Amino acid sequence: MKGQRRYRHSIYLLPSLLTTIAMLAGFAAITLAMQQKFDVAAIAIFVAMVMDALDGRVARLTHTASEFGLHYDSFSDMLAFGIAPALVLYQWSLQYMRPFDGEWAALGWLGAFFYLAAVALRLARFNVQAQSQDRTFFRGLPSPAAAGVLMAALWVVDRAGYTGDELKVWVLLATLLVGGLMVSRFAYYSFKETTPGFRVRLVTWLAILGGMLLFALDPPKVLLLLFSAYALSGPGLYMHYLWKRRS
Repeated sequence: MKGQRRYRHSIYLLPSLLTTIAMLAGFAAITLAMQQKFDVAAIAIFVAMVMDALDGRVARLTHTASEFGLHYDSFSDMLAFGIAPALVLYQWSLQYMRPFDGEWAALGWLGAFFYLAAVALRLARFNVQAQSQDRTFFRGLPSPAAAGVLMAALWVVDRAGYTGDELKVWVLLATLLVGGLMVSRFAYYSFKETTPGFRVRLVTWLAILGGMLLFALDPPKVLLLLFSAYALSGPGLYMHYLWKRRS
């Protein structure tokens, strides 16, 4: 009896451990940004993203999902996909908005704060509607995907030799756009209802293999393409809905 209870206790600890690792990766991204290691900071946020995806999967597979895990995961997401990306973007690029005089001087930190507030609002709305909303779709761009778009873009342009100072206006616009998508009502596919089967078509295997090869050749560009496509899928689904309604 004691062995079974200890086993169940260990299963409950596993999702929380993965969530804690995601939080650690987010905190590491902040410290790396302070050391001007922006590409490594972006990679740390992607590590947090993998851990965040795993903790929910593990909790559902082991039937250990709980309200505690929901709130703990939200605190981790706030750090890893809210505070960390906002500070990384500010340290890398948005702080250089300061040379503009007058009303432009505060745009850098205001843009970073707008993104941070959007993450907080997105997570709060998700927690409130967690029991009632359709599990097939999210309302608003999920915060991990929002961080993925911005961090992949940073990784790509940093490897290309561009500096944050050169791209500060574009970074500000991208930050505001992604923040707006998070608090929007656009529907995004959640991928939570997919259950992998044993029989997979050859075309699917070839597509997976091709994707892995492309990822191995240039990870940041592939990540940017994937996350950008997902971010645009929400407005795309809405436009498709409007077109069908008018038809």
